[in-house]
Amino acid sequence: MTTYVWDYLREYENERDDIHDAIETVLRSGQLVLGASGRGFEEEFAAYHGAGHTVGVDNGTNALKLGLQAIGVGPGDEVITVSNTAAPTVVAIDSVGATPVFVDVHPDTYLMDVEQIAAAVTPRTKCLLPVHLYGQCVDMTALQAVADEHGLLVFEDCAQAHGARRHGQLAGTWGAAAAFSFYPTKVLGAYGDGGAVLTSDPEVDANLRRLRYYGMEERYYVVRTPGHNSRLDELHAEILRRKLRRLDTYLEGRREVARRYAEGLADTDLVLPSIAPGNDHVYYVYVVRHPQRDAIIEALKSYDISLNISYPWPVHTMTGFAHLGYAAGSLPVTEAVADEIFSLPMYPSLDPAVQDKVIGALHDVLAAL
Repeated sequence: MTTYVWDYLREYENERDDIHDAIETVLRSGQLVLGASGRGFEEEFAAYHGAGHTVGVDNGTNALKLGLQAIGVGPGDEVITVSNTAAPTVVAIDSVGATPVFVDVHPDTYLMDVEQIAAAVTPRTKCLLPVHLYGQCVDMTALQAVADEHGLLVFEDCAQAHGARRHGQLAGTWGAAAAFSFYPTKVLGAYGDGGAVLTSDPEVDANLRRLRYYGMEERYYVVRTPGHNSRLDELHAEILRRKLRRLDTYLEGRREVARRYAEGLADTDLVLPSIAPGNDHVYYVYVVRHPQRDAIIEALKSYDISLNISYPWPVHTMTGFAHLGYAAGSLPVTEAVADEIFSLPMYPSLDPAVQDKVIGALHDVLAAL
């Protein structure tokens, strides 16, 4: 049987009765869209973060897009972010008419190099968009200081950082708003697409509720454009509501998997994840680095192990963003990282025996290089 980077079937078997009860609860409620389950999840997700509001939407990309619109980012604005991220981060910036501006990342954590932000600020800069990548937080204290100095908004991409903390403060609670994805692989994942925006600003909350519902406050009457159909449906909301109660348990499981990798691979020449001081890592993915990455991944196929690269192409090198004008070599750390990183299987229900298989295969492959 092939071992993949992610698998949900063991977790599903453990939680099957609760998941089925969640589905039954919604189907018997009489309301399949914008009902009690959605409201309950929004309230409980906000409470978990100690924030004022959560607005559920249909996916993480729209959480980014609608969140940017809700805080006032649009055509003519520049948004500073990173190229070492999933493409939706940048797609969302582009889709609201703003221009993405990239800074490089740290060579150890692969997170935004906050020290580069000030030099990237121009009169058109409106927003800083840090990506809490792989499960740990950007240096938000330093980033917020730059934002305050230049009068900039901060909008967090938390798609990979549910439950991550920096100096005890949860990801998503630093800026004007934060976007979350509930794609199935996420730390808190639905059984399909889903997303949310977290904010403590009542005006941003009100804007988001209009934006996700055609621009309406009441049925059939549009009060603001643009409007979208971007609602989190009740089935996903109720499942997420149940899984939110287990989030801290998921985090413990991920950290235990990470501990076993760190112990089992300590004597190899793989570069293992580096945790920035003050961070509590949640290990959305377990990213390692090696200059012979491609050969390792290919060799592991003979062991029925299929690994992933997050991400093989920095966004600024993609043809879809060639119009931004970033030449090869313009983000040297990001480009070097993309050639060497790859992800090992990581999910809280990962069987220790399967993990031992991965660790043993890596030892064999690395010894043969």
